[in-house]
Amino acid sequence: MYVVATPIGNLGDITLRALETLKGADVIACEDTRVTGNMARRLDIQTPLTPYHEHNAEAARPKLIERMKNGGAVALVSDAGTPLVSDPGYKLVRAVVEEGLKVVPLPGASAALAALVVAGLPSDRFLFCGFPPQKTKARRDWLAEVAGIGATLVIYEGPSRLAASLADMAEVLGAGREAAVCRELTKLYEETRRGTLADLAARYAAQAAPKGEVVVVVGPPAPAEAATEEDLDAMLRAALDRGESVRDAAAAVAAATGLKKRAVYARALELAKG
Repeated sequence: MYVVATPIGNLGDITLRALETLKGADVIACEDTRVTGNMARRLDIQTPLTPYHEHNAEAARPKLIERMKNGGAVALVSDAGTPLVSDPGYKLVRAVVEEGLKVVPLPGASAALAALVVAGLPSDRFLFCGFPPQKTKARRDWLAEVAGIGATLVIYEGPSRLAASLADMAEVLGAGREAAVCRELTKLYEETRRGTLADLAARYAAQAAPKGEVVVVVGPPAPAEAATEEDLDAMLRAALDRGESVRDAAAAVAAATGLKKRAVYARALELAKG
């Protein structure tokens, strides 16, 4: 099986090796035959397409593996970019490996990597986070889990939720943390806006939701200075005054300060009772 990266917008980003492989495969397994079919027509790829996505994977996977066992070559693609990156294809790759069949990667376009290199933020250590939860509380909890990681964060987000998500990032990750919003990468209206999370949150809150694919890149946290008891109490009181539960307030403050969760939770309980 060939895992083939395809363009995320500009068809000129297809590699010669990807073209050769897609044209020579027995079948192309894709998320949406309409999306991949449009690309195939424009690139003169006549290989048959078969759907493979999270809704039909259990039924489609054995058929693809059987085809490979019989000597067939399967090319796996996503709608755009590199398969398995925020994509369910890993279950197919895992199953192919367990059957003792060969998996061949064909690298190429990736929205996560394209955003990382254009953001102007540290790229020597980064964490791909995928899509955050859609609901506010779950999203803030999710952000709190990665807030203290000493790496640049790469986050996918839907355009309709971008403003709310940026506001939560500024709240949980830190208003002054450097970030970039990368939109429609490699496409006609490609755009990258850079600034602090507070600046970006305010900018997108003041305008209509943007269109297209969005990647948010957030720089690593600054080296933390030891929080004093007064700092800790002020941060906890501010979180509690916003209506956050003791548990949520403690989790967010612990992530922001690097202090142990148990100690912060105990102090939050004292303040809440007082």
